[in-house]
Amino acid sequence: MDKLRQLLSDYINNKETILCAIASNPCNREKIQKLRIRPVLKEEELLYQAERFIGTKTYHQNLIPNMLPDLLITALTEDFKQLEVETEHHKLTVLVSKKGKQTIKERRKTPQEQTQSHPVDFSHNKQKQYILPHDEPIPFLVALGVQTTQGIIVKAKYDKFRQINRYLEFVRDILSYLPDKKEKPLQIIDFGCGKSYLTFALYYYLKVMLHYHVSIIGLDLKEDVIAHCQALADNFGYDGLKFQVGDIGSYKNTQNVDMVVTLHACDTATDYALARAVKWNARVILSVPCCQHELNKQLSCDMLKPLLKYGLIKERMAALITDAIRAQLLEEHGYDTQILEFIDMEHTPKNILIRAVKRDHIKYNAGTKTQKMRIELEEFLHISPTLQTLLEEQ
Repeated sequence: MDKLRQLLSDYINNKETILCAIASNPCNREKIQKLRIRPVLKEEELLYQAERFIGTKTYHQNLIPNMLPDLLITALTEDFKQLEVETEHHKLTVLVSKKGKQTIKERRKTPQEQTQSHPVDFSHNKQKQYILPHDEPIPFLVALGVQTTQGIIVKAKYDKFRQINRYLEFVRDILSYLPDKKEKPLQIIDFGCGKSYLTFALYYYLKVMLHYHVSIIGLDLKEDVIAHCQALADNFGYDGLKFQVGDIGSYKNTQNVDMVVTLHACDTATDYALARAVKWNARVILSVPCCQHELNKQLSCDMLKPLLKYGLIKERMAALITDAIRAQLLEEHGYDTQILEFIDMEHTPKNILIRAVKRDHIKYNAGTKTQKMRIELEEFLHISPTLQTLLEEQ
């Protein structure tokens, strides 16, 4: 193995990129079928990705270049009888006999072969195509600290940039359910807008990028936050974007709402926003619930006691049940409803988005089978959701 180690080390030390390496002819197919190596870029650093094929699954591991010789030698010693390596300038083949004898054949590529070599494929690491451009400054992203004035995404804010674009993907998917951009201005209410990263993104996407005529109102209880957001909107010349101090439960100053957005409205504030949206017959509802405490206090079921005695389990079950019933209630009131993953769980546990679209062919009809099933579930769990009460009062 010394000769093989030396050859591989020479390639790496001479900065000769290994374009591909494949270990095959396994000693035990039930253990592993194949090992493939290819170069990858991660934050501009050259690494090698080891792709192991085991059964019906594939496993990946990224390695720094100096780790590659040991990995390939171990593979030939323990798992495989053949190795093929192609670099920018060389081709290498290693065969291992039943008795463990190695036969190594290496040759330098001809000039024609070097010219015809496939370029290094870093396609898995290409920049994701986001809705918002990642390489040019966007005024509100710069002002909110997500981008530098040169348009570079601030490293600490990259997850926020991804979240903003993920949100806009959900918006893009429902555009066909909104009035035509030439028909009338879109009326959008954003309850609990907070610092308004997503409110500004929504306006920029619809107005600046897609040229919709929009009127968006961001509503929040924090006067200083609202004042700051309104100052930014005025500074950017976003005439169709207004921020107001107001409470979700009592806000009534609106007509003909096309979309209601409620992102991270705490506990039952989400229910009040959803109930308003249904009352206004909003065409689209986008809601990311937060802090679902209500049913956690009510949840009681003898059959589920072995689960509910654990506080963390009970809390998570209550949150999921809360959002499932919210979605069911929206369906009962004429909405096609989906529960989607808003952002990866590794970034935030508050990752559920309820997306509801009003459909003309769906009418509210008390006494349906699904409604009866929901009522039976509520009785089984001894719960009484706020959203149900609010919708019954309308």
